[in-house]
Amino acid sequence: MSKAFTKEEDDSAESEKEPTEVALPGGKNYITPEGFERLRAEVKQILHVDRPALVQTVSWAASNGDRSENGDYIYGKKRLRELDRRVRFLNKRLDAAVVVDPKTQKSDRVLFGATVTVRDEADRERKVTLVGIDETDVKNGRVSWISPIGTALLNGTVGDVVTLRTPKGNEELEILKIQWGV
Repeated sequence: MSKAFTKEEDDSAESEKEPTEVALPGGKNYITPEGFERLRAEVKQILHVDRPALVQTVSWAASNGDRSENGDYIYGKKRLRELDRRVRFLNKRLDAAVVVDPKTQKSDRVLFGATVTVRDEADRERKVTLVGIDETDVKNGRVSWISPIGTALLNGTVGDVVTLRTPKGNEELEILKIQWGV
């Protein structure tokens, strides 16, 4: 049987799927200016550095002849598809972006961009900053505004006790401090 009528990989249909997208409430992607610039920088890096270098490698591999058993060509083409999917994903995120600068927010309520100090039931204090979906970094206290803790804290004020729903059960958090532009 000719190779023209066979799949290169059994999971080729699976590898063609778009990256998993988190549904954006109202179709808006709230993001800080820094997060927006990071996404733009990633697109620029892919389009102007990574992809051209890979295209050059694939072109070289294609010039070597038989492409059906040419690993550089096959994996290079696969990587090109992955880069193109990532660029499409990032462009969708950037198109839906609503840039909110936490430094301009001033409120006594917890809103997007706020850094909130909370105390849990075990009397431990921690700080979390509500950021966009694409900016989360839990280890550094940056949580999505639509995460369970983000939604629990939204619109709260200092002194409020909010309920955080977790797989282990509900947990009460007291809002101790709200800061902006931290």
